[in-house]
Amino acid sequence: MNDNRNEGEQRRPMKDFAVITWDERLAADCRDLVRLAIREDLDRAYDWTTVALVPEGATATARIVARQSGVIAGLPAARLALVEYDEAATFAQHLDDGARVERGDCVATVSGSARTLLTAERVLLNFLGRLSGVASLTRRYCDAAAGAKARIYDTRKTTPGWRRLEKYAVHIGGGHNHRAGLYDAVLIKDNHLAFGADGDVGARYSPAEAVQRVRDFLRESSLGVQWASLIIEVEVDSLEQLAAVLPVCPDIILLDNMSPATLATAVAQRDAMAPSVELEASGGVTLETVAAIAQTGVDRISSGALTHSAVNFDVALDWGLA
Repeated sequence: MNDNRNEGEQRRPMKDFAVITWDERLAADCRDLVRLAIREDLDRAYDWTTVALVPEGATATARIVARQSGVIAGLPAARLALVEYDEAATFAQHLDDGARVERGDCVATVSGSARTLLTAERVLLNFLGRLSGVASLTRRYCDAAAGAKARIYDTRKTTPGWRRLEKYAVHIGGGHNHRAGLYDAVLIKDNHLAFGADGDVGARYSPAEAVQRVRDFLRESSLGVQWASLIIEVEVDSLEQLAAVLPVCPDIILLDNMSPATLATAVAQRDAMAPSVELEASGGVTLETVAAIAQTGVDRISSGALTHSAVNFDVALDWGLA
């Protein structure tokens, strides 16, 4: 066994990416987006329809109701949106994020100034609908892959500004979060290999050379011992590349656009050469293909569809006077 393999083995148990949960940082992201959404709706004017038709002192209560089955996510965001319009408004949450709901289920009740509730309605529902849509789609992927050991991961194919919110919704739907950005992991892709050690396009690194160069850079950098906490992942697109990079034991090897048959061969190859290296399948992952991919024995399956192809979940306000 070469030294690189031993070094890789000593870093086990396997590292994973940080999980996005609802915290102050995520609330700050949400608040910024809510304020932008309010400016989009009101500019620096008023909701003229509501002001013209609803008496200033009128109060109301409305139920937030699911119009389809799925997974609810984003109730803290909906609460934050309502309070941003009016701190005196109340938001009574009846379920927690992650709850499975059926059509007609009441997930929360809002009450307060009728003008506030009417003005805030669309922004509040947009946040809840978007995040519940991501969570619901993620749950479908996880259910489709059930019975295999593969974990479902998101990607960076997120709506600009919404990344942590959408990754939070993936987590709520039962999925796992891949790297949050370029800052918290190393992911060596084919385009990185194109520059070679001298920075010349065409003087390509091999995947194994790139992994070792990254390790050397991190070890010698000002990060000091912190380098060991960074996940190093490398992309390969052939079994030949896989065989060449397994001996240097990156944390994860991404198998790009491989058929289920090729993925199964890759798993057997990994098991024989470096069983502690995790394999991630990516590319061509859909609800129709994810089960077959999971059955190949890969450890991870990543899909940008969880965020870029999620359809908004249908939620609405059912009104009643207070």
